[in-house]
Amino acid sequence: MERKFADLHIHIGRTKTGRPVKITGAKTLTLTNILHTAKNRKGIDIVGVIDCHSPEVIAEIGELMERGQLIERGEGGLLFEEKILLIPGSEVEVHDRFSRGPIHALCYFPTLERMKQFSEWLSGQVKNIHLSSQKIRATGRQLQRTVKELDGLFIPAHVFTPFKSLFGKGVEKNLAEVFDPDAVDAVELGLSSDTAMADGLKQLHRYPFLSNSDAHSLGKIAREYQALAVASLSFSETVKAIKGQGGRRILANYGLNPLLGKYYRTVCASCLQPPAPSGRCPRCGSDKIITGVSDRIRELSDAGERPARPPYIHQVPLEFLPGIGAKTLEKLLERFHTEMAVLHDAREEELLEVLPERTASYILKARRGELPIAAGGGGRYGKVAGG
Repeated sequence: MERKFADLHIHIGRTKTGRPVKITGAKTLTLTNILHTAKNRKGIDIVGVIDCHSPEVIAEIGELMERGQLIERGEGGLLFEEKILLIPGSEVEVHDRFSRGPIHALCYFPTLERMKQFSEWLSGQVKNIHLSSQKIRATGRQLQRTVKELDGLFIPAHVFTPFKSLFGKGVEKNLAEVFDPDAVDAVELGLSSDTAMADGLKQLHRYPFLSNSDAHSLGKIAREYQALAVASLSFSETVKAIKGQGGRRILANYGLNPLLGKYYRTVCASCLQPPAPSGRCPRCGSDKIITGVSDRIRELSDAGERPARPPYIHQVPLEFLPGIGAKTLEKLLERFHTEMAVLHDAREEELLEVLPERTASYILKARRGELPIAAGGGGRYGKVAGG
């Protein structure tokens, strides 16, 4: 088995012709740029690109296959330049008669043909097939059945964030209110939660946990990811690792300390101050409150004994660390080639060849989980205290 890093939630901002896909995504976030960035800067081995239902993205995948840059694997997935595995996926929004609010879900498929079939089905369920994260007319269970008929994976996305998520506003208490529990393959935690927090919900104990970036720009790729033990790069091997089958497994989840997430704490929607016990903001008096992930999980928690899990390692992305701007990052990449090498493999003496002692110490402390963090909330990221 080999260790491979996987980030399975990356958006496409624009197609190669400049057509918008994820409106809030960067213009440089094209399929080809994603693959090159993962390969040459990030050090990620498996990428799930979750806007591949868009017809122009399907066409670009086809063009890369014709040129021999993407080769479809017999066990699923497409290998880019013999190094990076592309898993085509789609993020859709469920808001049916059973849900209280919109829920985002991730659907992954083994081949381009299966992705085309899903796109054809999806085009009859949404207003604009060219855009990302569209609201579908089908129910959650109808979506799950379609995904399973096409040999796909179904994973609720960033399940605790206050907006457009399963436990944010989608259900009152239980996943089964909207989805068939037996047709859920894993759960994506999101930036403001981790394994210890999510395992407070007994209903989630049966599912593997994933930590992905939800990247809206090239720089955000791999801010969260997982290490997988696989025998080779393919869709089938990735699925086996997620499900812990045949010796394949998730070795570790790497994610933000939840305090760094944008929605960790409960805050006033207007001025981002923590509310008073009365539910009103002590600064502006507003009663419009964004419930933080930490409080929502506390509200839902019902678990005593917890299952064995892969370690969840709190990792601070290089961009969050004081002293690491664009120029310093380029120096690090010139020396160590990828961000994964800096975060996981560079020794202290090697870092000191490139960085001042204080800056190098931030990387080392981040590895050990020793950095003080000021919590984020209401859409504003937390930060390294003093940074």
